Amino acid sequence: MGVDTILERASAYTPSQMLQKVLRTGNVKVALNLLGPAIRGLVMHGGKQPHSDMPAHHHVHFDWTYKRDQDELRRLYEAAKTSQWNASTDLDWSIEVDPYNSERDLFPESMIPLPDVPSYRKLPERDKQTHRLGLACWMLSQFLHGEQGALFAACQVTEAVQWLDGKLYGSTQVVDEGRHVEVFYRYLSEKLGKLYTVNDNLFTLIDALMTDGRWDLKFLGMQIMIEGLALGAFGIMRQTSREPLLRDLLKYVITDEARHVHYGVVALREYYRTLPEPDRREREDWAFEVAVLMRNRFLAHEFYDE
Repeated sequence: MGVDTILERASAYTPSQMLQKVLRTGNVKVALNLLGPAIRGLVMHGGKQPHSDMPAHHHVHFDWTYKRDQDELRRLYEAAKTSQWNASTDLDWSIEVDPYNSERDLFPESMIPLPDVPSYRKLPERDKQTHRLGLACWMLSQFLHGEQGALFAACQVTEAVQWLDGKLYGSTQVVDEGRHVEVFYRYLSEKLGKLYTVNDNLFTLIDALMTDGRWDLKFLGMQIMIEGLALGAFGIMRQTSREPLLRDLLKYVITDEARHVHYGVVALREYYRTLPEPDRREREDWAFEVAVLMRNRFLAHEFYDE
C-alpha cells in the first residue's frame, strides 16, 4: 500500500478523532505508544492484507553464566516438558464435523448475541444454523490469529527475558503456540471450511506488542491479558460445545494456556512491585487501552459486515 493511500486514509480522521482512538485514559505516553499500531490497524486495516510486516525494537538478552535461580520457573519448565502433545496423533481427526447437526452444536444459540437481532429471529432454521456457523468460524478465526501473535510474542519474550529458567520455559511456549496455530487452522480449513480475516482491533493489539521494545509489556499484553482472556473463552466454549473434536482440541489447548498465564504472573510479580510510580501508572493506563481493544475485538465486525 502506497504512502499516498496511507496519508489519504489517515487524513479522513481529524487529529482529535485519531487521538480519541488511542487516548481514553488521558495518558499521552500511552497514546504515542499506540498511535502507530492504531493507524496501521484501525485506519489502514493492515490485517486485511495477505501479509503484514511489523518492525521489532526489543532487546535480546544473553546470559553467558547460565545461572538457574528461578525455582518457580524451573518447575514450570519441568511441567511443560512432560505435558507436550502431538496434534496429529493425540486428536481424532477422523471425527465427522457437521455444523448443521443440532445434536452436536459448535456453540449453543443461548451463548451468542444473534437471537437479539430481529432479522435473525425471522430466518428459517437452516439459515439460522448457517449464521451460527459463520459466527463460530469468525470466533475460531480470531483465536487462530491470536495464536499466531502469541507464537511471535513468545519468541520475543524468550529472547528478552533475563532469567535462564524463563528462557528455557519460554522455549516450550514457542512450541505450544506453534501447535495451537496448527490445530485451529486445521480445524477451520478441514472441518468448517471457512476462515475470516483478523479483526482490526486484534491486529492493532498484536502490532503494539510486536513493535514495543519493553519486555514487560509483551508479558503484560500477551501472557496476562490475551492469554488470560483466551483461557476463559476456551473454557466456556469447551463447557458448552457439543462437538467432540472441538472439545478435545480445546482440552489440550487449555492445559497449555494455563501454564502461559502462570509464566506471565511469575515474570512480572516482583518486577512490578519495584517499578516507579509513573512507570506503573503508564502500565495501568496501557492495560486499560488494551482492554478496550480486546472488548471491541468481540464486536465481530467482519461477521456482521458479511
